[in-house]
Amino acid sequence: MKSLIACMKKEIMEQFRSGKLMILGILFVLFGIMNPAVAKMTPWLLETLSDSLSQSGMNVTSVTVTAMHSWVQFFKNIPMALIAFVLLESNLFTKEYQIGTLVLSLTKGLERYKVVVSKTVVLTLLWTLGYWICFAITYGYNAYFWDNAAAQNLICSVICWWLFGLWVIALTVLFSTIAKSNTGVLIGTGGSVLAIYCIGLFPKVKSYVPTLLMDGNSLIYGIRDVQTYSSVIIITVVCSVVCFATSIPIFNKKTI
Repeated sequence: MKSLIACMKKEIMEQFRSGKLMILGILFVLFGIMNPAVAKMTPWLLETLSDSLSQSGMNVTSVTVTAMHSWVQFFKNIPMALIAFVLLESNLFTKEYQIGTLVLSLTKGLERYKVVVSKTVVLTLLWTLGYWICFAITYGYNAYFWDNAAAQNLICSVICWWLFGLWVIALTVLFSTIAKSNTGVLIGTGGSVLAIYCIGLFPKVKSYVPTLLMDGNSLIYGIRDVQTYSSVIIITVVCSVVCFATSIPIFNKKTI
């Protein structure tokens, strides 16, 4: 247990030294502020563009902004935050393969599974902290300017997106144990998400693929109810656990 904690501390310190921790912190805070800011500025932007739009034959009417506009912006921006997160963290394993730091640790008796566990825990913590900080900032501004009660099933919708992020992290860890390069990890992770998204285009399986969890707008508008997501939540959690569990034996057999 001590070696696992020490390994996790090493990973956190590496995040700090590399500047990734600061970049992620700024990124999630920025997105948290940007969601209500864009919603708040929408009437002003429309008013500014009204003259040019009217010349094009488009009539601009007054817009009443509510918290819903900000939450829609949240679900538009959080995919970009997740993509940036994966791009920053995709070399968590591969960098150590290339510079050989893992060999030193493993020859000193560090068990291989602890490497996978420590890196997975750190990635999960970073995503969880960043995501919920972004949510808290957006929620606070929305409560100040408008009323969050306008958004239905809000907590469920944001939990669904958080779980989707955990699934993507599990894929990133899995492909980090398979691939030897950063590019391979990104192709494997991105390709898997894209493949599942394409499968989800078929109506019969749409309710059972993890990409459904990205559709937070359907929940906050009440188009879908919470029960609709119960099956896909279970499937996503199981898939994440399977990806993580599969990563350990793959990494145990990997030549470093």
